[in-house]
Amino acid sequence: MALDNAGDTSLLLGKDEVPPVLEQNAHGRSPFLLTADHYGRLIPRALGDLGLPSGELTRHIAWDIGIAGVAEALSNQLGAHLIAQRYSRLVIDCNRPHDAPSSIPLMSEATTIPGNENLGHDAAEARRREIFAPYHRRITEVIDARLRQDLPTVLVALHSFTPVYAGVARPWHIGTLYHRDTRLPPLLLKLLRDETDLVVGDNEPYAVSDETDYGIPVHGEARGLMNTGIEIRQDLIAHPAGQQQWADRLARIFGEIETVMRAQGLV
Repeated sequence: MALDNAGDTSLLLGKDEVPPVLEQNAHGRSPFLLTADHYGRLIPRALGDLGLPSGELTRHIAWDIGIAGVAEALSNQLGAHLIAQRYSRLVIDCNRPHDAPSSIPLMSEATTIPGNENLGHDAAEARRREIFAPYHRRITEVIDARLRQDLPTVLVALHSFTPVYAGVARPWHIGTLYHRDTRLPPLLLKLLRDETDLVVGDNEPYAVSDETDYGIPVHGEARGLMNTGIEIRQDLIAHPAGQQQWADRLARIFGEIETVMRAQGLV
């Protein structure tokens, strides 16, 4: 569990390391812009393993299990631009404001993160500069470009959640997350609840807020875009078959949403 150069701020990502931003269907014409803040679980080489055993780095504390496969398949089916973040939320959480305690977590669930202890200002800034900033800068650039081209843009943030948290089972198969947008979330909620085999959470298991979230408040609400977050329970998408099934279902539902929104002149 070597920490290597966890405190070194001279260079966080080497020139040969994977860039933080992944994009798919960058020229897609769908009104839906998909984001995946917790798509990946990479750790910069300079940070070693953050002092954690390998088993911890495959758990939910490191990434949103299963959402990468869902996001990629959904992007392909909708012809929608996907922007995803490849590095672990344990390095820096790209869906947290910088002043949130969970931005660079000292503890996640019941796990202490040794590589995040006693982190100096410069080391924290390196993570923000090289991982957080490029990801959100790219989302901003894409939204700006779409608005210049008069392309309808509906922000959909994709996430997954654990079946059990703090010993309590979570009954929902999927949840819609929202804050100020009263246009898209009610329609999405209705269509999901029309699926008779689903238990659907209304702002469950999480709700969006300015204090705990970054993507929707900054890229959706502040830009006046229709937006929603989606949380899928991880046991349903832990394997490729489940990821494809959920992508198929969501592609069908978002197709219905697009039809309704076009009829109402919303996109």
